[in-house]
Amino acid sequence: MPPRNPELKLIAMPLHRIILDCDPGQDDALAILLALASREEIEVLAITTVAGNVPLPLTSRNARQIVELAGRSDVPVHAGCVRPILRPLETAEYVHGKTGLDGAELPEPRLPLTSGHAVDVIVETLLREPAGTVTLCPTGPLTNIALAMIKEPAIVPRIRQIVLMGGAIELGNTTPAAEFNIYVDPHAAAVVFESGAPIVMHGLDVTHKALVTDERLARIGAIGTPVAKACVGLLGFFNRYDRDRYHIPGAPLHDPCVIAWLIRPELFSGKRCRVEIETEGRHTIGRTVVDWWHRIDQPERPANALVVNDIDADGFFDLLTERLARL
Repeated sequence: MPPRNPELKLIAMPLHRIILDCDPGQDDALAILLALASREEIEVLAITTVAGNVPLPLTSRNARQIVELAGRSDVPVHAGCVRPILRPLETAEYVHGKTGLDGAELPEPRLPLTSGHAVDVIVETLLREPAGTVTLCPTGPLTNIALAMIKEPAIVPRIRQIVLMGGAIELGNTTPAAEFNIYVDPHAAAVVFESGAPIVMHGLDVTHKALVTDERLARIGAIGTPVAKACVGLLGFFNRYDRDRYHIPGAPLHDPCVIAWLIRPELFSGKRCRVEIETEGRHTIGRTVVDWWHRIDQPERPANALVVNDIDADGFFDLLTERLARL
């Protein structure tokens, strides 16, 4: 055994090495900030963007703005798919505003996009890194993830897990049947859910329990930093649509649930289910059909996702507030 060097310090490796695939969006922005503030648990290998809440040029701009806000210009941002696989793009400016990040005055990003299409980056990263060490965290439509799987099927068994925001056990938020991310590109979602990769699904059933109330927003504002000030502006704008539509005390903070689950899984609960994606229904396209009660007893259709349906919302906002104070 070599002699011990007292000057050497052991550095704990992050528990999760992730690619964060997103379409910012105020809630995506908070997911990015939470991930970047949690270096002990999370190493962000890359941020990849997709068209969704707003078109791709804006999601790519917005991701770079948030990376710079966090002081993490070391994190590469790669642009991905400009539209869904088969359907025309539908966006959600009615929720997020014309920029996707309405509510905060953020400077134009100095950080350029990193070269390489998001789909290629996902493929190359998964083939380069040791198998089972990279987690994919999609918080927008699943177009980039699905096309990476189609382009190079060998990546699928190398994925540690896919922790995503999308879908619903019960009601949708874009149609009566469908949640926005899955509705925008249901064909991509079908590819991902049928891939065989381990999936953790955070749908509306859990995210609608994580509401940005005035009290929770005030706690973030009390941090007093430029990051906190920007978050208060973003979330204040984000609150208006859901409060008016659902008559609830604040907007559901969807996307940060993905990152919080990686950091503190004990804040959440759910169970393994069979999830299938409706790609043809006239009134139900984009529906995540969740067999919550295991009605389907067919060996060829096993459970393919851990479906999360509950959250300790106070614990979630405690975590979010504490991590934002680090930036």
